[in-house]
Amino acid sequence: MLKEIHLKQVGPAPQFDVELADRLNIFTGDNGLGKSFLLDVIWYSLTGTWADNPAFPQLTEGTPRISCSFINQKTGESQSFLSNFDFEEQKWRDLTWSASLRSLVIYIRVDNGFSVFDSARNLSKAYHFSPYTLWNGLKDNRDQVLCNGLIQDWVKWQNQPDRTTFQLLSRVIGKLSPHANEWMEPGEPTRISVEDIRDIPTIKMPYGTVPVIHASAGMKRILGLAYLLVWTWYEHLQASRLRKKQPVEQIYLLIDEVESHLHPQWQRSILPAVLEVVTGLQQQIKIQAFATTHSPLVLASLEPIFDEEIDRLFLFELYGEEVTLNEFPWTKQGDTVGWLTSEIFGLKQARSKEAEIAIEAAEAWMRGDTMNTYPEHLRTPSQIQQELERLLPGHDPFWPRWIVTTEKRRA
Repeated sequence: MLKEIHLKQVGPAPQFDVELADRLNIFTGDNGLGKSFLLDVIWYSLTGTWADNPAFPQLTEGTPRISCSFINQKTGESQSFLSNFDFEEQKWRDLTWSASLRSLVIYIRVDNGFSVFDSARNLSKAYHFSPYTLWNGLKDNRDQVLCNGLIQDWVKWQNQPDRTTFQLLSRVIGKLSPHANEWMEPGEPTRISVEDIRDIPTIKMPYGTVPVIHASAGMKRILGLAYLLVWTWYEHLQASRLRKKQPVEQIYLLIDEVESHLHPQWQRSILPAVLEVVTGLQQQIKIQAFATTHSPLVLASLEPIFDEEIDRLFLFELYGEEVTLNEFPWTKQGDTVGWLTSEIFGLKQARSKEAEIAIEAAEAWMRGDTMNTYPEHLRTPSQIQQELERLLPGHDPFWPRWIVTTEKRRA
């Protein structure tokens, strides 16, 4: 299990020190403060490779460093690793990643790309998928097939006499569906083009059957995730069998902006569903997950399962010119409005800016404050009334307070 990460002179702050939770680590905060950067560093700490461009250090005095520590949950044994940046060579050096860690790491990136590191398959490199190669196959520079891709594997698994892998894929797709009224399940493969001789998988939904290549962006993200989870585990079992090793007992999962492309119905269920799917791959397997999000629905969805003993919520914040990353105390907010107006997202009200200003002006008038600091069109009761009528629905909970107060003033 990855226990700690310490960064010096790399990233948006002079120093980051993060103590991670055993199961679920959620990172949130404004755009541009370092959430995706931190996932890239976690990937590097877990694999000794970079999923994309290496992190570039700050050009200040001293030696930029990335250090990490792991703990064996069975034995309690701890291992630490250190990487320094070599300015002369322009690369990170000396991360003596240990093969004894035996890891399986899946990184779901916000650009719909995926990265997989499997120590049972290759200790020196990872497999990086674009949306195209995930669906159509991945080859190395010697034209050797590394992955058949979703389209070919799906149909192959579906047509095998032993449909165990296809049944697993079907279960995973079902688990990732948001609710009973919007279910998904695999249909029969079909030919869809004169020019393309492949049989294309289909997905059955309440309104009909659709070839997977014609699915929406959000559904493609879910189907790609389902396939990648199943393919990664299937290939890990094959590699472990050929090398005569036991499969890993822990999976590391990194998800950048888990809500990307997803309707609120899906946002409300996706992360708990993914955790359930991964832990269901094999009995007693453990998962350590790292996810970034901007979605109050994602955070609300975790309230029934969040365990402060094994889960943590982290917040990136900007104070002046300094970026900080701190663990944030987990507190149930009840609904998305509660999350939006919590310190995590920092909105005064879960409304449009115009409605927020109008209500603030109304509250100031009700308190008897001076109105000179408010816009000229919001300085009298009649002006405020007109703006509230323009912006608020008739059932808005603010209306009773406003009506009662204005009537009292008239009386």
